[in-house]
Amino acid sequence: MSETKRQRSLVKGLAAGLVAGLAATAAKSVAEMVFPPRVHGEPDPPEALAESMAGHALDGNTKKTAGQTIRWGFGAAAGAAYGALAEYYPAATDKEGAAFGLALMALTEETALPAMGVSAPAEEQTPRERTSEATSHLVYGLVVERVRCVVRNLLG
Repeated sequence: MSETKRQRSLVKGLAAGLVAGLAATAAKSVAEMVFPPRVHGEPDPPEALAESMAGHALDGNTKKTAGQTIRWGFGAAAGAAYGALAEYYPAATDKEGAAFGLALMALTEETALPAMGVSAPAEEQTPRERTSEATSHLVYGLVVERVRCVVRNLLG
C-alpha cells in the first residue's frame, strides 16, 4: 500500500522513525569514521555535553559511555520525531530525507551545541569540519528516510 493511501498512525510513525533513527545513527557514525569532523583534538560534542550536564570532568570511560548514550539517544529520538512528522506532514520527507538531515545539522551543530558551549560556532570551524558535518548529516537523513519507509510499510 502506498504511503499516501494508508491510514495515518502516530504510534507506527514513531516506531518506524525510532528504528530508522538507530540505523541512521549507525550510518552517520560510519560516515564520521571515514570522514571525521574533528581532526585536531577538538572535544566530541556529546562527550562535552555529558560533562556539562554532570557539572564536572568525567573519567575517560564514563565520558565515552555518556557521550555514546547521548549520541544514540538523540539519533533515535530525532528519528522518532521525523517518523511522526512524516505521518502527518509528508513534505517533511522531501529530497529523500536529505533536507531533514541538513535541518538537523542546522539545529544542532550550528545552533544548539555552540549555544550550549559544547562546540565551536560554525564560523570558527574549518571548511573541512563543516563539509564533514554536512556529509554525515546527509547520510543520516537519507538513511533515516529509507529505513523509515521500509519499517513503516512492514507495520502496515
